[in-house]
Amino acid sequence: MTDGDTAADADANANADADADPDGFSEGVAASRGDPRVLLAMNVVLSTLFGWVIVGGLSVIDIVAFDLLNIATAAIVVFSLTYYVTMS
Repeated sequence: MTDGDTAADADANANADADADPDGFSEGVAASRGDPRVLLAMNVVLSTLFGWVIVGGLSVIDIVAFDLLNIATAAIVVFSLTYYVTMS
């Protein structure tokens, strides 16, 4: 930064340098498939939470009992469907 430059000029130059590189973060993200263990762990956690919500909602309207077996069954069904859809 020279004496005549302002902070806005410095920010504009920094942004121009970042935009000049087309192969950057977005290119790396687009080419990455991710770690399958992280995807499976997220699927397990989110499927369990969603199964808990489903069974909780159905127990409010007295269709199923709110117990661990029903939550586990709903989680396994949601996990299986999600895995099948994402892997096909």
